[in-house]
Amino acid sequence: MRPFELTAPTTLDDALATPGTFLAGGTTLVDLMKLNVLTPQHVLDINDVPLRGIDTADGLRFGALERMSDIAAHPGVYPAISRALLLSASQQIRNMASIGGNLLQRTRCSYFRDVATPCNKRVPGSGCPALDGANRMHAILGTSDSCAATHASDVAVALVALDAELRLAGPDGTRTVKLTDFYRLPGDTPGVENDLRTGELITEVVVPKLDWAANSTYVKVRDRQSYEFALCSAAVALDVRDGVVADARIAAGGVGTVPWRLPAVEDALRGKPATQEFFEEAVSVAADGARPLSENAFKVPLLKRTLVRALLELTEESTR
Repeated sequence: MRPFELTAPTTLDDALATPGTFLAGGTTLVDLMKLNVLTPQHVLDINDVPLRGIDTADGLRFGALERMSDIAAHPGVYPAISRALLLSASQQIRNMASIGGNLLQRTRCSYFRDVATPCNKRVPGSGCPALDGANRMHAILGTSDSCAATHASDVAVALVALDAELRLAGPDGTRTVKLTDFYRLPGDTPGVENDLRTGELITEVVVPKLDWAANSTYVKVRDRQSYEFALCSAAVALDVRDGVVADARIAAGGVGTVPWRLPAVEDALRGKPATQEFFEEAVSVAADGARPLSENAFKVPLLKRTLVRALLELTEESTR
């Protein structure tokens, strides 16, 4: 880790007025600084800035500095969000990591984290070894000839499925961005991962009220049962009435370069019986446009099976 200057602003105005790299839980930033992937000269510890609070009165609102474990345990948090948080990392990391930092975490692609290898995210134009190298964990959706790194966040998948928005503050004022619009596909500029502008900070995460979001879940398929990133995951909220799907919200993780919303699957489910037969028919379009690499074509059927598993889990729960 290279030397850096550390300051600790106590107000949002002070934090936004000081150039530097924001530090919350540090569970991503510190790791990348140790690896010399990131080498900020000035780090701003913002943990004393008043960006906390959890409100479930009308939808959900989380201050950006709320810890993952506290949100997961809070009454009234939709199950898909709570389960996505609880299936993330380890308890110790969840106690440290902030919700805002989790949504901004960098990819866990081994090439990105190894400064001895090329990586277009880290050094634009240097190449993407994953395209022809070890790529079992990489994305099949939203990839480009420049990058196939998978988005790492679990809870971002649940939040995308539930139409979450971010409140952002920066030198030019405040604005609101839908999370689905916040993340960017790699294209020719994989180093530009989101719509966060210079000096901006996430201040709040807002999830619109959805009466049937209580019937939601997050299913994560991984190589081991704890402290592992997803090979594939599914965040699903389902509104079933008289045995028929009235509405659905669905997103997938572990397969996309961004949290992958699946509106075509949602459309295919609406108005259909909530049975395994129709679930399998609806998810048949989930991997449309996929570009598997040499070692991850298994993610195409895995995505469909993970979605069916999540849908069946919700249907079984709703009929108990």
